[in-house]
Amino acid sequence: MAQNYYDILGVDKTASADEIKSAYRKLAKKYHPDLNKDNPEAAAKFKEINEAYEVLSDSQKKANYDTYGSANGPNPNDFFGGNRAGGGGFSFDMGDIFGNIFGGFGGRAQSGFSNAVRGRDITTNISLTFEEAAKGVKKDISIVRVDNCPDCRGTGAKNGTEYTTCPDCHGSGYVSFSQDTIFGRIVNSGSCKTCNGTGRLIKEKCPTCGGKCTKRVQTTVTINVPAGIDDGQIITVRDYGDVGLRGGATGDLQIIVSVAKHPLLKRDGSDLLLDIPVPFTLAMTGGEIIIPSLEGKLELKIPENTQSGTILKLRGKGVKNLNSGGYGDMLITVKVELPKLGKNKKELAKELNEKFPMDKFDKYSEFAKQVKNL
Repeated sequence: MAQNYYDILGVDKTASADEIKSAYRKLAKKYHPDLNKDNPEAAAKFKEINEAYEVLSDSQKKANYDTYGSANGPNPNDFFGGNRAGGGGFSFDMGDIFGNIFGGFGGRAQSGFSNAVRGRDITTNISLTFEEAAKGVKKDISIVRVDNCPDCRGTGAKNGTEYTTCPDCHGSGYVSFSQDTIFGRIVNSGSCKTCNGTGRLIKEKCPTCGGKCTKRVQTTVTINVPAGIDDGQIITVRDYGDVGLRGGATGDLQIIVSVAKHPLLKRDGSDLLLDIPVPFTLAMTGGEIIIPSLEGKLELKIPENTQSGTILKLRGKGVKNLNSGGYGDMLITVKVELPKLGKNKKELAKELNEKFPMDKFDKYSEFAKQVKNL
C-alpha cells in the first residue's frame, strides 16, 4: 500500500463515519493552501487529505481499500504475481504478457499510454451567515484559473493555425519503442520528445500566451449552496479548476465553507439548540415567551411548573439534512432564573416559606427522605 489513508487523517481503522468527517474537517482547515501561503508543503498535504477522505467517506471505496489496499478493488495482476519480485528473481507485467499472446511476439502491446494531463484542482473560501448555511443560498464567487488561451484556442500557435503536424509522432503526441524481454520483443509507447507530446511543431508562437497554450483568467462562478451545509464542509464544482493539457480533463473547484456563529442559536448536526432564561414565576405559572428561529421569531409556550433543565422540542424546526432531505428539530433548554432580592429579602423569604413550605417540593422531600434513611 503506497500510503495509509487512516494515518493521513489520524484515525483508527475502526473510526466511525462521523469521526472520519470530523478529522477531515480539522485537517482541511489546518492545511488549506490559502491559509498557508508561506508553507509550500501545505498544498500537497491538502490534496493528500482530500484523497484520503474521498475514499474513507465512501462505504464501497472504503471496503475495497480495507480489503485490497485500493479504492478500485483488487488488481488482477496480484492474483498472478504481477508487478512483484517473486522467488524466481524477476518481475513482469501481465499486461505485457497478454499483449504478446494476442498480438504475437514482436507485436504491439496494449500499454494504455496516455499523453493527457489532468488540470490542477483549485481551492477557495466562502463565508456564509448562520441563516444562509441553514437555508441555502446562491453565491457568485470570483476565482482565477488556468484556461485555454482564447486567441490560439489552446494550440500555442499564432491565430491557432501557425503550426505543423509533428513528423515523428504524426500528431499523436507519442511514439513507439521496442524492448526485448524474456517473452520476446515488446513494443511500448512514450511521449514524443520532438514535440513534447503536443503532436505539433509551432511555426510562430501565439503573442498572447507566448506558446504556452494557456492563460490565467478571472472567472465568476455562480454556485447554489445547499441548505444544511455546515462549517468546514467542502463544495466541489466539477470542471472549474485548471484546464488539462493535451486533452486532459479539467480540474475541479473546491470551496471550503466558513459559517458565522449565531448570537443565540447553535447547531448539532441538523438539530438547532437554544438555551432560554425563564423567570421562576413564569416557570411556576406557565406562559409564553418569544424565541428566535430560522423562520423568524416564534411564540413558545412554557408549561406550568417547568423545571430548570427541561428540554422543549419543536419538531421539524431545525436544519435541513443534506443526506436525507428531512429537517431536524429545535431543542430548547429551559434555564429557570431566580430574581435578585433587595433589602427586604429576609421578610420576602419568610413570606415565601410560609406560602411554600418544604412539603410542597416533591423532589426535595423525596431527596431529604432518602438522606434521612442513610
